[in-house]
Amino acid sequence: MEWTRKDLLSLYDLSAEEITFILDTAEEFKKVSERRVKKVPALRGKTVVNFFVEPSTRTRVSFELAEQRLSADIVNMQAAVSSLRKGETLLDTVRNIEALQVDLVVMRHSAPGAQDFIAKHLSCGVVNAGDGAHSHPTQALLDIFTIREKLGTLKGVNVTILGDILHSRVARSNMWGLLKLGANVTFAGPSTLVPREFEEVGVRVCHDLKDALRDADVVNLLRIQHERQTAGFFPSTGEYAKFFGINRERVKEMKPGALIMHPGPINRDIELSSEVADGPNSVILEQVTNGLAVRMAVLFLVAGCVKK
Repeated sequence: MEWTRKDLLSLYDLSAEEITFILDTAEEFKKVSERRVKKVPALRGKTVVNFFVEPSTRTRVSFELAEQRLSADIVNMQAAVSSLRKGETLLDTVRNIEALQVDLVVMRHSAPGAQDFIAKHLSCGVVNAGDGAHSHPTQALLDIFTIREKLGTLKGVNVTILGDILHSRVARSNMWGLLKLGANVTFAGPSTLVPREFEEVGVRVCHDLKDALRDADVVNLLRIQHERQTAGFFPSTGEYAKFFGINRERVKEMKPGALIMHPGPINRDIELSSEVADGPNSVILEQVTNGLAVRMAVLFLVAGCVKK
């Protein structure tokens, strides 16, 4: 197929064929990172602005390295040192960025839909690096890429996503991508964090950990956000760990060889014990490695559709 989108905003927007095309392209870019010379001229002459209005470490570094590997020119911006602090609107800020003849804007923002809004007003490409609790398409793509790489397929695979589903853009993006590629998705965790409304789109919702783990081929754990504790979503992190944390004993209740995943950062001994995070079932660091290939693929495909 031919890629025709100048933006990557969410997996909800994409067809199964488009998602598969990104994954297949990422496979080729992963080979680049395994070479002695890890750089290609695919984006030579292109300028990418990384505009992170919300803090980030892993995603920002991964995008920067992907852009470097593709030979792009890079500008990094943060809200704290931008004109947003002076009262300038987000749209005026990104329009001024575009006026400098940039080709792509990679943006993270705390407001759901912020990237969708600016993409409608810009002719340059926009890549969503996370927006509120709405969408994080490249994280979902790297998760899905890792599952496909390890298991060979997505069709019929049972994926349990465990933790704070209510506030998770990672869970929502994984949901759309996995369902479109034929996987079976279970959302699990405390009832306060896993609302039943997701059943309406074909997700199984489960509040019993043993039930959620029993048939899982993949368990993807989400970070428990400490700020949620004061909001009354669960009594304490200790109680969460007791009922929903994954440790060595709970791994024994899972299928042999079931994959353990986590988008990071990990709260060790809360959602995941160290011996499991660093154990043979864990593919957490492989997710990080695959994130580089996926983001190279996304930047390459989106940049190819920017009309300049």
